[in-house]
Amino acid sequence: MATAPPGLLNLNAAKISVDKGKKSALWFVAGVILTIAIQAVLAIQISKFLFRNPEVIQLILKIAISIFFLLSIYFFTKKKKTKKIKVKRKNNFFKGVLLATLNILTIPYYSGVHAMWTSSGWVRFEPADMITFVLAVCLGTLTVLYAYVFLFIRASHQNSFFSNKSNAIIGFMMLVLMVISLFRLLYG
Repeated sequence: MATAPPGLLNLNAAKISVDKGKKSALWFVAGVILTIAIQAVLAIQISKFLFRNPEVIQLILKIAISIFFLLSIYFFTKKKKTKKIKVKRKNNFFKGVLLATLNILTIPYYSGVHAMWTSSGWVRFEPADMITFVLAVCLGTLTVLYAYVFLFIRASHQNSFFSNKSNAIIGFMMLVLMVISLFRLLYG
């Protein structure tokens, strides 16, 4: 649910699939999934803390606003390379890890979801429930990113719009996420 709308991770997965191929995009997705699994475990561990200390959520939002602003500038100014280069799959894996790590809004999101489910009695702080939660987060993220990878590959063969404008689209999405985060910080 967290990765379904267009955002940093899924648009980068789509961009890599269009520019570098399906295998490179799947390496990126693997890096994202590893990082999200760690973030989900961390979110479970700090869910109680975040709800008792709302100022921490405010700090995370402030950091996220800065990151989204910097990423939007990066993608708006990045030039599309037209020459073919041999791509190392490891680089895409680590790019997935890095971008998922920068996407720090997942931690408060998953903390909030876990805390809500805990208060509803759906999950408890027991190992089986924690493992189930992390697996559900990872499988959901994998499904969404996998869909973006394959849908954009299919669409890119019919239309080169995304391939030509991918950096501007991602930059615009980073600005939208920055504005949403700023709104949440000021009015949430």
